[in-house]
Amino acid sequence: MKALVKRLLMLSLLASFNASASSYPARFGGKFGNGLANAVTGVAEIPKTIIITRRKQGWAYAATAGFFTGMVYMVARTLNGAYDMATFVIPTKPIVTPDYIWQNFDQETSFRKTWELR
Repeated sequence: MKALVKRLLMLSLLASFNASASSYPARFGGKFGNGLANAVTGVAEIPKTIIITRRKQGWAYAATAGFFTGMVYMVARTLNGAYDMATFVIPTKPIVTPDYIWQNFDQETSFRKTWELR
C-alpha cells in the first residue's frame, strides 16, 4: 500500500499539469497534483479574500466580511482539493477558479457550476 501511495505521489509530481495533456495518466496526475495543492494551500484564501475585499470595500468591511468569506472559501478549496485527490482517476477540471490559489492572487475565488472532463 505504501509503495502504491509513493508511486501515485511521484506520478503526480512528474506528470504535466497542463489541462490539455493528451495522455490519460498525465490528466489524472494533474488532477491529483491540483487537489494536493488546493488541500494544502486552502488556508491562504483568508488573507487573499481580505486583501481583495479591502481594495473594493475598505478595511472595516475586509476585517469582518472579508475574513468570514475567506474562511468559507478556505473550507471549500480545501475540501475540493481532498475530493480531487480522492477522485483523481476521473480527470475533471477543478471546480475552484482559479485552479491554484497563486495563479491570479488578485482574482476573487469562484466555483464552476458544472463538472467538465479534461
